[in-house]
Amino acid sequence: MIVLYRLFLLFDWGIMKLPHKMRKGIFTVLATLAHLLAGSRNRIIQNNLTFAFGNTLNEEQKKEIEIYCYRNLLLNFLQTMENRRNTPEELAQRVTFKNRDVVDELLAQGRGIIFVSAHLGNWELGGAALSSLITPVSSIYKGFSNAAFDPYLLQARTNHRMELAEKNGALKHIAKALRNGRSILLMIDQASNERYGVKTTFFGHETYHSSTASGLSAKFSAPIIGVYITSVDERHYTISFENPITVERNDETSIIDATQQQVNALEKTIRDHPKLWFWCHKRWKGEFPAIYAG
Repeated sequence: MIVLYRLFLLFDWGIMKLPHKMRKGIFTVLATLAHLLAGSRNRIIQNNLTFAFGNTLNEEQKKEIEIYCYRNLLLNFLQTMENRRNTPEELAQRVTFKNRDVVDELLAQGRGIIFVSAHLGNWELGGAALSSLITPVSSIYKGFSNAAFDPYLLQARTNHRMELAEKNGALKHIAKALRNGRSILLMIDQASNERYGVKTTFFGHETYHSSTASGLSAKFSAPIIGVYITSVDERHYTISFENPITVERNDETSIIDATQQQVNALEKTIRDHPKLWFWCHKRWKGEFPAIYAG
């Protein structure tokens, strides 16, 4: 496994010697190959799209989204490589912030913010820009199956003032950050279950959604702000902040209501930019396993 990691570092060194346009071209070719070889994963994408949108998307639109899933994933991979080396000034040249005033006002009050986001658009650029240009954040990561690669990912993110905790036991870490007035960033679009979430309506279906952000907001009186990154040309990006959600009481009704508000904002963003979401994963595998059968 160490040998594989060293070979990857050699690939990384070679790729990063090339101009950005050439690097992007190579990763675009890799994305095309990945799509051609990923038969079962393509079916997952198509089944997800049908489940979410019903018959409102035609076959051509669904195929376009399917193909772009791989392109977007590989571009995020490339962004991770670039984040190990780029500077705040370089990030600032690529992003524009929308509705930033609501964030600046809360930070000026010395309050920690619970940012919630998703695997949508160039999320690696979004996380780096948020932590580097707005406020340092603490976040959670899931280690690779080959642990030798973990330091690579950590370096790419900590290079931009982000503190990271491995998924197992991370709640204590992010709670400490909020207690100390620091902001955190949570990715809220993964599959959930009754243990870690509450029932919400997402794309017209009753499904579990993580209530971690809502619970932390109630406990630490920290506002929740959705943050999503989009682009129309893969060169200039807009990072949009949603209006704050505050959970006033730590009771079931308040937690569910705040979580549903997060889901609503996430769904609207996906509907506005359907090809930018990571449709490749089994988002509804807990409640609707039949989607992925066969």
